[in-house]
Amino acid sequence: MVGLVSTRAPFTTIHSRSTFKSGISRCNSLNSLRYGLECLSSSLNWSLKKDAISLAPRASVESVDYVAEPATKVKFPKEMTVPGYLKSLVLLGAGYREKVFAIIGVKVYAAGFFVNSSIKEHLSSSKGKIEKEISVDFSIFNSIFNAPCEKSLNIKLVRNVDGKTFWDALNDVITPRIKEITGTDEVALSVFRTTFMDRTLKEGTNILLTWVEPSMLLISVSADRLPSNVDAKIESSNVNSALFDGFFGDSPVSPSLKSSVVSGLEAILN
Repeated sequence: MVGLVSTRAPFTTIHSRSTFKSGISRCNSLNSLRYGLECLSSSLNWSLKKDAISLAPRASVESVDYVAEPATKVKFPKEMTVPGYLKSLVLLGAGYREKVFAIIGVKVYAAGFFVNSSIKEHLSSSKGKIEKEISVDFSIFNSIFNAPCEKSLNIKLVRNVDGKTFWDALNDVITPRIKEITGTDEVALSVFRTTFMDRTLKEGTNILLTWVEPSMLLISVSADRLPSNVDAKIESSNVNSALFDGFFGDSPVSPSLKSSVVSGLEAILN
């Protein structure tokens, strides 16, 4: 989160004797005590004014633009960096995930999808398409997934969730989308499960799921801010593709996220 840091410099002492001499000398008020006092006052005021200018508290401000996800009011930066990479990723869209308990919809997290700005180079064949076309054109999302540049899902929890529940929800997205689970997939799923099983994920927790390439997904978790370290690597094209399809395929777990991303894609394609 961006902070506002304010520092206050110590006040200096104004040396009235030198100021008095300066005032008398400058004004040359030998013939008029009143005139001399007026000049002294003017000199003192100028000295105080200079000190006030030089000693005014200064604030170090860093401003970053944010976008609020409408349903949860969770804010996402328009740009962010992910652990292990220096180049900024840009926000393409944001939405929320809702689970139904006893016919009541409960919002679990908000999610922002970030991409490398070079993604436009890999979508040139879709230039000019509008939202309605993009939303049903799965080749566009396949191109995004397969593009040799980073894309990241920033998940921010809006309620407390235990690690097992969070993993079970992810597993319900991933496993049904893999036609035949291989040994490599089983290892990847085990790493995924272990990463979350013993964690207590409190409201405000940030989770980054970063696709570096089709066969490499980085997981980063932080309790109260954007993560700065990689917690796990998922090395399975099937698992990574299934997860991506779960958010951007024909039955997305967060329709609002996909819809927002589609709008973002229309903006960069037109």
